[in-house]
Amino acid sequence: MSEANITPVLMPKWGLSMSEGVLVDWLVDEGAEIAVGDEIMEVETDKIASAVEAADAGILRRRVGAAGETYPIRALLGVLAPPEVEDDIIDAYIAAYEVPADEDDEEAAASLYEFVDTAAGRLRFARRGDDGPSLVLIHGFGGDLDNWLFNIDALAERARVYAFDLPGHGQSVKTLEDPSLVGLAAALQAFLDAIEIDSAHLVGHSMGAAVAARFACDAPARVQSLTLIGAAGLGPAINSAYIDGFVGAASRRELKPVLFNLFADSELVNRGMVDDLLKYKRIDGVQEALSSLAAELFPGGVQSAQLAGQIDASGLSTLAIWGSDDAVIPAAQAQALNNAVVEIIDGAGHMVQMEKASAVNALILTHIFKGDATKLRPWPGIPGDGY
Repeated sequence: MSEANITPVLMPKWGLSMSEGVLVDWLVDEGAEIAVGDEIMEVETDKIASAVEAADAGILRRRVGAAGETYPIRALLGVLAPPEVEDDIIDAYIAAYEVPADEDDEEAAASLYEFVDTAAGRLRFARRGDDGPSLVLIHGFGGDLDNWLFNIDALAERARVYAFDLPGHGQSVKTLEDPSLVGLAAALQAFLDAIEIDSAHLVGHSMGAAVAARFACDAPARVQSLTLIGAAGLGPAINSAYIDGFVGAASRRELKPVLFNLFADSELVNRGMVDDLLKYKRIDGVQEALSSLAAELFPGGVQSAQLAGQIDASGLSTLAIWGSDDAVIPAAQAQALNNAVVEIIDGAGHMVQMEKASAVNALILTHIFKGDATKLRPWPGIPGDGY
């Protein structure tokens, strides 16, 4: 058999700015039968460590990458091939493989992010995808658009995807004129107006889900569907120790254990993630923004907004996704929604869109394209139940 039967296992590209990663360890042995979605290796970047799920099925004939080594994106780390492919053909494939060069690297790096002046101030955003419906990703409290680094490119294979930094976050304006959900929803509207999107599918995480829901209830004609991930705004309970700890932390020693609350696997919290958040928190205006948001949205350690009834009454197609081990907002709050599809993903925490990205991406796309199966193929892992 020829090299046409060989499938490479490559260093993935996560998000907009990743250029290399460390192969921390292999999770499968040579000779293992790999199924789509199996966790096959662990990779760490300067932002996060995470298991890599197989995009293709086959037998892992060769582990090329060595644990502990750093490799550029798209470097050859392994080889999948059926048993009929001779070893010398695999050896020749490995010897001949060259890491593809990025075209116009400097220009591409400069265009990863854009800025737009809006009624809410200057906002940073990223856009991916040329075809399909508009899909807008809205991050949570203290986050930024890079919270979607495992999602944006995958979703952009089927949609035109936009992710932006809310005011007070990331590289957007740090001034918050109105730290309420109404004020944040107005910022979402200002963003949509500025980039000339009349209506879109909204995907929000945590506080961003509450922002999406508030906007959807106030302007349902501009929303095609709602996807709420680990959503705030559905019930009173929230981990106030996390909110207070995040706002108050001023050092790596203080912040790192707070971030453990975000993931079912605390090892995903690495030094780069902690350092990036500390740099963000030291920017002028950020501390005031976070403090005002916490006081407005989570006064006395409870959530001030209860939107489930309004979401149900809106009639909008709604999907709620939760990690079973969410330590920030309990998954039980999804029960407040009577007219939504609810999916609980085992073994994931509050950042379920990062820990179980393939499953979340599949659920989002199924939700958006339900009734139009042609838009969903080929897409490994899309569930067939509940829609």
